[in-house]
This record gives sequence, C-alpha cells and structure tokens, in this order.
Amino acid sequence: MSANLSVFRACSWKTGLIDETIQAALMPTLLIIDDNTGIRTALRVLFELHDFDVLEASSPEQAIACVKSLGTGGVDCALQDMNFDADTTNGNEGVQLFHALRSLDADLPIVLLTAWTHLEHAVALVRAGAADYLQKPWQDDKLVITVNNLIELRDAQRGQLRANAELVRQRSEIGELDLRGMVVASAVMIDLLRLAARIAPSDIAVLITGANGAGKERIAEILHHNSAVRGGPFISLNCGAIPNELIEAELFGAQAGAYTGASRAREGRFEAADGGTLFLDEIGNLPLAGQIKLLRVLETGQFERLGSNKTRQVKVRLISATNADLKAMLARGSFREDLYYRVNVIELRVPSLAMRSADILPLARHFLAPGKTLSAAAVTALTKHAWPGNVRELKNAITRACLLAPAAQVSPADLGLPEVKTAVVPVAVEPDRDEIVQAIGRADGVIADAAAALGMTRQSLYRRMERFGIGRISIERK
Repeated sequence: MSANLSVFRACSWKTGLIDETIQAALMPTLLIIDDNTGIRTALRVLFELHDFDVLEASSPEQAIACVKSLGTGGVDCALQDMNFDADTTNGNEGVQLFHALRSLDADLPIVLLTAWTHLEHAVALVRAGAADYLQKPWQDDKLVITVNNLIELRDAQRGQLRANAELVRQRSEIGELDLRGMVVASAVMIDLLRLAARIAPSDIAVLITGANGAGKERIAEILHHNSAVRGGPFISLNCGAIPNELIEAELFGAQAGAYTGASRAREGRFEAADGGTLFLDEIGNLPLAGQIKLLRVLETGQFERLGSNKTRQVKVRLISATNADLKAMLARGSFREDLYYRVNVIELRVPSLAMRSADILPLARHFLAPGKTLSAAAVTALTKHAWPGNVRELKNAITRACLLAPAAQVSPADLGLPEVKTAVVPVAVEPDRDEIVQAIGRADGVIADAAAALGMTRQSLYRRMERFGIGRISIERK
C-alpha cells in the first residue's frame, strides 16, 4: 500500500510468535471508512481485539485508493459511513462510495454505518449488494458477528467458484467421452471418468469395484463404447445370478446333452462377445472351477464348450466388477491369485452416492417423469438421505414418487424415505502442525481453501497457526 494514501494500518501484534508481515497475511483485513476519528478508533480497537488487520480511511478518496492498491480480494470487508462532508446528512456520498468500491471489487462485503437513517438508501443499496445497513451507535457483538459471517460467506463463495471452475475444466477433459446418458456433477466422478477416458481405447482388463447400485455396469458400458471394439457386442453376465453348476455353460457354451435340460447346443457369453466386450459382474461369485477355465481363455483366447472337445478361439476385451473384497478372498483361498492379477490390470473404484452428494439432485431430476418437479422439502429430504442403495435406490425412490404423487410436485411423503434421525456428531480431531502446513501448501497459501480442506473456519485456522508458530513460514498472500 502506498505511503501517500494516508491510510492508517493498525494491528495489535502479538510478540514472540509471528512477525508483523506474516501476521498481516494471516488476519482478515477490515477497512473502516469514516471521517470521525473517534468512531474509527472505537471500531479499530473492537476489531483488533477479535484478531483483525484494520485499515482506516477518513474519506472516500482514501478508501478508493486503498482498495485499488490492495487489489481484488485485498480487503475482506469494509465498514463505511454514509456522510463525509460537514453538515451533510443526505447519504449521497455514501451511495457514490459504495458503487465505487463495488466497481473495484464486485463481491467485497460492505456494511453501511450511519447516524442518519434513510430508508430509501438502505433499500436501494441492499438491492445493489450491500451486506448490511446498521445505524449508529452499533452493538459491538452484533457487528463483529456480522463481519465474521460475511467474510466466511465470501470465502465459501470464492472457494465454490474456484471449485466450479476446476469442475468445468475437468469436465472439458471428458467432453469427447460417450457417457451413455450418465448424469454426473461431482468432482470425484469426473476424476473417475477422466481415468476411464484414458484407459478405454486400450484392450487391457479392467476391474470395477464399488457398492451395489453405485453404477459399475454403466462405467463398463462407457469403457466399451469408447474403446477400439465399440462396434462389437457388449455382453453382460452377472456371475452371482447363475447357479454354480451352470456358470461354465453360461461362460463357454454347451453341447446338446452336456447337462440335464441341455436339449440343443448353445453358445456361451465368450462366443457372443467375440470382437467386443464381455462384462462379468460380481466376478467374486465365480466358483474355483470356473476361475481356472476363465484364466485359460484370458491367457490364450481358447476354450471348449461344455461337453465338446473342439477348441474355439475368440478375441474379447474383459471388464469385471465386484462389490466383494477380492484381496480378502485371496487370503481365504476362494479367489485365485493368478486370476486376480489377470482381471485387475487397472482398477476403477466407483464411489458410493453418499460420497458424491453433488450427483444426487441432478440424478433425481434426470429420473423424474415428464411434468414432475421436486418440492423444496423433497430436495432437502433427498440430500439428507444416506442412500445405502446408491443410484439404484435413488432411481427407485423417484420412480415410486412419480407414480404415487397426486400432484405435479413431488413431496417428501411421495419419496417414501425414512425420517432423518439426529446423528451423533463425532468429536472433531484437531489437525496437528504438519497437517496444517501441508494443507496450506496444497492450497497455495490461500487460507480460506486450507481451512475448508481441514474442515474448520478460517478464524479457527488463524488461531491454530498462531499457536503452532506457523507464521514463520513464508506464505504468499492471495
């Protein structure tokens, strides 16, 4: 900030922990704009006691110069008077200053303070984006809470904007991917699809893991339809839905008379998938005998139908899926280790719906019948539900609601979800010094982002940084 601005920076440094330059970078910056020295002093002392870095300006010109000097985001909140010239009470100067500051920093929270109440100004400026309009004398506690809340809100909004921009960038990377109608909004699913886009063109075996109903088969379809064999068939088999004695016939086919009821020859899923993709869902349910034969066909592309000596040759890309812990099955001897490494060249882990809450409402609206909408209460019910059945449960709930809803708007009662019980809030574990340093590093020094990543408010992070002496680390202010 230029020395000729005549803007006074007042900070109550706490000795022995953090030097002044670093302390200024850690504390939220408040700009007080008032021509009355006594009012500026009172406000400065109040906010210094609450760990604010305070700047003072006695005129609109000084305030504008200060915001220009610090740049967008340099001031976290401004408290401004509405009148500056002697004997002026109409508030026009305050209106002009407000618009000038917002033109320099469009989302700067501005709290208007005045001893003269002008309702028309209050209404107009609040509509224009003023954060609050308070009459002097103010209440200290209320004013501090208001400013803290405004800063936290702006930090959250800026963090969301950055997250949204990153999401848009990530989604652009999967723009060429055929999603087969899949609805996705969460960053974690976009990351998964970015990986799918990279491996889809190859012919390597892929293992898709995740809970029932999370969308494993849809990911398999996306892999196939973006692969080099997308012109070939996509054949699916749920290994958990076939009796053990029939699984080999399902996979490899059977000659007439090979087993009771086999009145004619039939081809298996491998033959049907020749030149395309075979998706084996719940591969963990495959019996050991079937695992041995599956391993052979994966290694050589050769197999025989049940009851036949004729060797057949196919070229099939295999995609498998399971909700079981295959590594635990390896330890128990119920899944072959050699087959595990054959089917799991690369793993795609599909997160549960509870882990990608950003997908809930887009999916719900996608499943809605034409002409149906969600009420505000239904939206709340959907977002609060844990969805143990994942996307499948969500689709069933929406389908049910569309059938039973007496009106065009779906209500919580139509969804048939259980009432939300008050959860026991776990005791938060405070991050240690190393975790805080790492979070700040990952956030490139942006304290608001680091606080969000650690699950705490920015003020809480400031206090912990001071406690651990983290201010000695050079942190560039954003």
